[in-house]
Amino acid sequence: MLDQRYRWKNKHIREHISVLDGNVSPTILLTNAKYLNQTFRAWMTANIWIYDDRIIYVGDQYPDNVDNCEIVDCSGLLLVPGYIEPHAHPFQVYNPHSLAHYASQYGTTTLINDNMVLALQMEKNKAFSFMREMHNSPTSMYWWCRFDAQTEIRDEEQIFSHSNVKSWLEHDAVIQGGELTGWPKLLDGDDMMLHWMQEAKRMRKKVEGHFPGASEKTLAKMMLFGADCDHEAMTGEEIYNRLMQGYMVSLRHSSIRPDLPVLLDEIHQLGITMYDKFMFTTDGASPHFYENGIIDNMIRIAIKKGVPVIDAYNMGTINVARYYNVEHLHGNIATGRVANINFLTDERNPTPVSVLAKGQWVKRDGKDTNAYEQLNWVDMGFEPLKLDWELSMDDFQFSMPFGIKMENAVITKPYSVSIDANYDELSCDHDECFFMLIDKHGKWRINTMLKGFSNKVQGLASSYSTTGDIILIGKNKYEMMNAFHRMVELGGGIVISEERRIVLEIPLPLSGVMSDHSVERLVEEDKELLAYLKTKGYAYGDPIYTLLFFSSTHLPYIRITQQGMYDVMNKMILFPTIMR
Repeated sequence: MLDQRYRWKNKHIREHISVLDGNVSPTILLTNAKYLNQTFRAWMTANIWIYDDRIIYVGDQYPDNVDNCEIVDCSGLLLVPGYIEPHAHPFQVYNPHSLAHYASQYGTTTLINDNMVLALQMEKNKAFSFMREMHNSPTSMYWWCRFDAQTEIRDEEQIFSHSNVKSWLEHDAVIQGGELTGWPKLLDGDDMMLHWMQEAKRMRKKVEGHFPGASEKTLAKMMLFGADCDHEAMTGEEIYNRLMQGYMVSLRHSSIRPDLPVLLDEIHQLGITMYDKFMFTTDGASPHFYENGIIDNMIRIAIKKGVPVIDAYNMGTINVARYYNVEHLHGNIATGRVANINFLTDERNPTPVSVLAKGQWVKRDGKDTNAYEQLNWVDMGFEPLKLDWELSMDDFQFSMPFGIKMENAVITKPYSVSIDANYDELSCDHDECFFMLIDKHGKWRINTMLKGFSNKVQGLASSYSTTGDIILIGKNKYEMMNAFHRMVELGGGIVISEERRIVLEIPLPLSGVMSDHSVERLVEEDKELLAYLKTKGYAYGDPIYTLLFFSSTHLPYIRITQQGMYDVMNKMILFPTIMR
């Protein structure tokens, strides 16, 4: 659990009252503040008193005591609440701390985070200690509780045991169950998942769906089971169907689904002009996609697409807070709320020039104040990847009769292998590569062929995957081995080898799945990876998600997993992994 169950202890609340009584000075006073008041749906002007991390008063009065107060004249600025990302995947090469820091510079001061990596990579108590550390950052950090691994893993019944899931659900920082990537199991009669959903509802916590392509009847069934929201609508009609069944709808704009402009056009064509049941999400985009901002960018797009300005801001603030039952803390500028405030120069430009997060300046007059302290990652359980086993050329045996064909960046289908793979190097005249998934503990492997990834990549090694196991791809077995060895030296990472030379690397020393670099630097590294792979025949736009989703069984049609090659539609292992 967190160190304190209540957001503010009794003594803190007494201090807040003393500020109103004039016995204690506010820490910050915002005067002449034109701010968005969502109760009246209007821009209003007031004085805003802040003490430490809380808004103490909003109105016409001026404090009697300003002895220890920073007074800021907000004339010429517009103030809006800090933005909320309701569906963050904070482990997409970046880490939760670096993402929080980066997001704050664009006004997103609250993140509601996926716990998948914590559940899969860490012992529960260590994960909770990490969450406690994140709680102390300027960003308000909340978490999900996953009910399944999103892939076929070994010992799933231990990782997602009833006691583990119940402990996660009961955690004060966890405010939703899901996302429900394993919902077909629920339809097939998985009563344990249904029980966990029941527990989430009993605790007044939300349940997030994951229902791409779901029919109207399936949506109705999932609502009856207890789902509250879904972020997978890809057309205006799918949004309409979700609204009709009572869902909150997250409008997505991510690196693999940059859908927001089309979604807004199509809901307007359908005559939908109410926005209270909408919120925004970037759904854990790859670093390069965040170059132009996060929730602020989605608000900007919405305004350009004709959404009324106040509604556009509400979709990134108060709508989210109301949905998650945290309106008393977040989503608006009002007495008693956490002091998360963005300072804008224009209502049509939602990227702030200054940002307060928990009453701290994290951005001031366009400059990062470096309010996010460096972390000791090793102490928190995120050590560099250490392999106590050796890869040998005997592991590079490829005789499977069919392989995996990429339809796009993340969808893969089976195909019949017709080339002779009994060579150390494949021709660059086709787009088939050697493809391996190897247990990070060295106990098993699965070897097949991958079509459609590249026709020229000689050797790529990645410890970045759904489960943290090792992916090897390439035309040349020796280059794949060379990339693997460099990845081990780095303590994890994404590495490409050509002509026995390392030509590109992204170190991931945090358990082999995350970087300790800033998101700004990762934006450039991600763009470099994409640009390089495109010169080698990669035809898509998101290699980070390609690597991540090779094992993800919430997507069709065929996946490589810890259990073996898996047929998603028929829910069966086609070829088991080979023990080493």
